[in-house]
Amino acid sequence: MSNPSFKFPFADVDFTKAFGEFKVPAFDVEAIVEAQRKNVAALTAANQTAFEAVKSAAQRQADMIKFATEEFSKAASELLSAATFEEKAVKQTDVAKKAYETAVANIREIAEIVARGNAEALDVVNKRVTEALDEVKAAVAKKH
Repeated sequence: MSNPSFKFPFADVDFTKAFGEFKVPAFDVEAIVEAQRKNVAALTAANQTAFEAVKSAAQRQADMIKFATEEFSKAASELLSAATFEEKAVKQTDVAKKAYETAVANIREIAEIVARGNAEALDVVNKRVTEALDEVKAAVAKKH
């Protein structure tokens, strides 16, 4: 059960102001705060990317279900219109084969959507990790 009036207690705290005067030898507090801001922004972007992939996959699945329902209705009509047992058996086999092939193609498509979303989200995080390591390297080089 969610509480719509709940607010993260530190959401409005400006840590740069809170720690702006805080000085520790060999540490640039503003740089650390800025790095954390960038980290949060990257994680937010990665989460948004992953969410969009899930949303896209869900929408595509809904489209697939709609199409499958329409196809099932057509197939049922065709089966009922078949005159002989042999005709019905052949049509039923064709319908089963087509349904199987469609299901496999749909599973592959959904897997590709999810994989692409995961890769894009990972790219966002990877880029930020690389930037953070470069920032640390530059900060250490600046001190020497």
